[in-house]
Amino acid sequence: MFPLGSVLFPHTPLVLRIFEPRYLTMIGRLLEEEEPAFGVVLIERGLESGGGEERSSFGTMARIVRVEPAAEDIYVVAVGGERVSVDRWGADDPHPIADLTPLPPLEWDDGLEPLRREAERIVRRVATLAAVLEEARWDPDAELSDDPVEASWQLAAIAPLSEYDRFRLLRSADLGALLGSLIDMCLEEEPVLVARVADATRDDEGTV
Repeated sequence: MFPLGSVLFPHTPLVLRIFEPRYLTMIGRLLEEEEPAFGVVLIERGLESGGGEERSSFGTMARIVRVEPAAEDIYVVAVGGERVSVDRWGADDPHPIADLTPLPPLEWDDGLEPLRREAERIVRRVATLAAVLEEARWDPDAELSDDPVEASWQLAAIAPLSEYDRFRLLRSADLGALLGSLIDMCLEEEPVLVARVADATRDDEGTV
């Protein structure tokens, strides 16, 4: 398991710089597996390094697709997979370990397509505001998967939301709830970003 200060959504990329000995050990062990993967959960309290953090009990599996060694650390590229719930945390060995239960994937219904299109329109618009402030998580114009379920999770990743809101999205019971909540959260965030962009523009115009 790899507790992080950020949420990983299914079907989205994850890039990690790993330098702590416990996680270097974990990656070494995983690379002996035929299909190496680890669980990612959000840290609710504490820091990513040093241990002692409080961890959420809901997360996402990350499938390793590439490892790039460096002088004193390694870079790991992974892709989010199935969502999981944590049944029990074990003693660190030396990295965190847990017993997990896989959760069923969200299912697509063609009747959701108008909602998905509306979510994409709003997410890209709000993400563009974040990009003006240099706070965008992804390129607002990033290409999405042709698969509507994958595209819905990718939209959640693009949206400029807090980790708490992202965690709420990760726990969505169905795809309609995910898309509806994504729209609501982005519309709530939009006026805040509009005001901040306006302030930044005024500051720039006032600079001599």
